[in-house]
Amino acid sequence: MSPKAPRGIELTLPDLPEVPISLGPAAGGARPEAAALPWPLRLREALASALPLLLMVLLAVGSWWLVRNAPQPLEPRPPAATRVEPDYTMTGFMVQRFGADGRLRLQIEGRQLRHLPAAGRLEIEGATIRAFAPDGRETVATARLALADDKTTEVQLIGGARVQARSSRGEDAVLEGERLLLYPKDRRVRSDEAVRVRLGADEFEATGLEYREDTGVLELLGPMRGIFAPRTP
Repeated sequence: MSPKAPRGIELTLPDLPEVPISLGPAAGGARPEAAALPWPLRLREALASALPLLLMVLLAVGSWWLVRNAPQPLEPRPPAATRVEPDYTMTGFMVQRFGADGRLRLQIEGRQLRHLPAAGRLEIEGATIRAFAPDGRETVATARLALADDKTTEVQLIGGARVQARSSRGEDAVLEGERLLLYPKDRRVRSDEAVRVRLGADEFEATGLEYREDTGVLELLGPMRGIFAPRTP
């Protein structure tokens, strides 16, 4: 007997109803699930989509407001005009300054005094200045005009300037010129202009000088000429 051929399995499917199949977007272009959402949810979704754009607009408006209302840099103010007129004047005056020991150290007299606060300076017309050393020696300075700082540590003698002093060795010294610089506290005189000097019986002319009363040392500057009095044996 010849072998029988194997039989396959047969499936019988019932007839299925025809189901229409559509490819691509549904008709009308709207998502069925979006159309089915209630309007509050659709509004919230729309706001969520537009939120980044709204934030950018708010940032731009805020930046513009800050720039517009930011404080402007202050304009530089012109410097205040320096006061050149004196704050006080004295006529026919005499001013005295005493030391801690009560002794007279400085006396200033003049025809008129003006104090210029902006420059911290005294202007004295027809000035006579007397400075007293601790041992009582007196230095007298005169000039048509004297310019001094508020503490009178430095005095410019201008016009017919003359300083008469006595050194610690007992020598009289007379210094004359159109401009001398006097340091009353240090008892020192200097000049960078033509001067005439009488030291004891000797006379000199030079283009400048440096004189210290405490040591009696006189230094003459530049070209000079001198007349020495004869010395007695």
